[in-house]
Amino acid sequence: MTEPLSSKPSSPPPQTVDGSNSDFAEAALERHKREGMELAVRARWIAMAAIAVMLPLINFRFEMVYYELLLLALALNGWAQRRVARVGRSRIELLLLFGDLAIMTVAIIVPNPLSDADWPLAAEYRSGGFMYFFILLAGATLAYSWRTVVAMGVWTSALWLLVLGFVGLLSTGDPALSRAADAAFGFDPELAELLDPNNPLYYIRVQEVVVFLIVAATLAVSMRRFSHLVLGHAALERERANLARYFSPNVVEELSHNDEPLKQVRTQDVAVLFVDIVGFTRYAADKTPQDVIATLRQFHQRMEDQVFRHGGTLDKYLGDGLMATFGTPVAGDADALNALRCARAMLRSMADWNAERAAAGEPAIRASVGLHYGPAVLGNIGANRLEFAVIGNTVNVASRVEALTRDLSVELAATDALLQRVRVEAGDDEAVAALARHDGLAIRGLDTKMTVWTLA
Repeated sequence: MTEPLSSKPSSPPPQTVDGSNSDFAEAALERHKREGMELAVRARWIAMAAIAVMLPLINFRFEMVYYELLLLALALNGWAQRRVARVGRSRIELLLLFGDLAIMTVAIIVPNPLSDADWPLAAEYRSGGFMYFFILLAGATLAYSWRTVVAMGVWTSALWLLVLGFVGLLSTGDPALSRAADAAFGFDPELAELLDPNNPLYYIRVQEVVVFLIVAATLAVSMRRFSHLVLGHAALERERANLARYFSPNVVEELSHNDEPLKQVRTQDVAVLFVDIVGFTRYAADKTPQDVIATLRQFHQRMEDQVFRHGGTLDKYLGDGLMATFGTPVAGDADALNALRCARAMLRSMADWNAERAAAGEPAIRASVGLHYGPAVLGNIGANRLEFAVIGNTVNVASRVEALTRDLSVELAATDALLQRVRVEAGDDEAVAALARHDGLAIRGLDTKMTVWTLA
């Protein structure tokens, strides 16, 4: 999205009640969920691979192929979840999550068709496979969605209890095994009950469900907190992005580590730069609106790059020009020098651009730059929508000096005040080389005449 051409960069879009921008926050959540799903899928694949290696090590039999295929199904289902994952509710995603639970339940409950073992259904149910559901629950947390964790906890518990009811109602078991357990451990009824293959051990199963729900609820609360942190981080990113539209990266870095450094209204010396396209009205007369906007965007981009590269602050766009300041919001040791270097870099950038335009058969575009150094008032202005402003006579003089370049037929004009400051900051006269001095020039709107330095 480009910046407005005739005013300061636009204010941030409308905010929600909690102060976070909905579009920005949604984009941040989408990005974090995508990253989380990538992590979740990779973690799942690693976990499935680890289990796939572990199973034949603890039970090296052909029947393990059945479980290896179920692990492959879980891995593929995770890949499908990554493909459909998005912020908000998704029926397909929920269906795939339920598919995980179904595959896991089948792996635990349904007898292995490749195995010759004939275990009672209750023994299959209590074989210890429930702990593998925690792997899916842990993977759900990586998606940064507390709803997913809650759904996983509730669905797993409900499915596990449903299967428990099925086992209790329909499983007949093998009475001979129960009699054998009683005969071997009849001296301790509780031990006999625990070792009876036909007993699902309901109280242990209920404990598993309760513990699983507690863990799921705890993780869901943590994910909820993480979501708020993501929203808070999104707000910080938005604020930082808005700062980057005004200030150079190094200034943004400094502002981001201070508490409200722009609120204090103060006066300090700054360097002000105005740059404008010469004769743009005439240039745009026979161009389409699309061509005009495209040209302005390229021009602003080049000029803005130089402002930020030299530690300046983009104050505002002015149609076919812009205003930049150096030494705002925090004064530096080389503000005037940076402003002059920026002006020269702008003219070099224009020369490079015109070379490209000439190669494309397009007319050259000429820019003019005006510079001044002096005191200005800095601070936020406005009531509901605050705007950091640099105002005062220094700004007016810089604008008038830029307009003076037309009369002098030069590309750059700077006041003597700026040049004197440049000499102090540079420590020599090399920085002002090739500049011509003009004494006693009348500046429109000023009562006194000024000394101006120019670069043809």
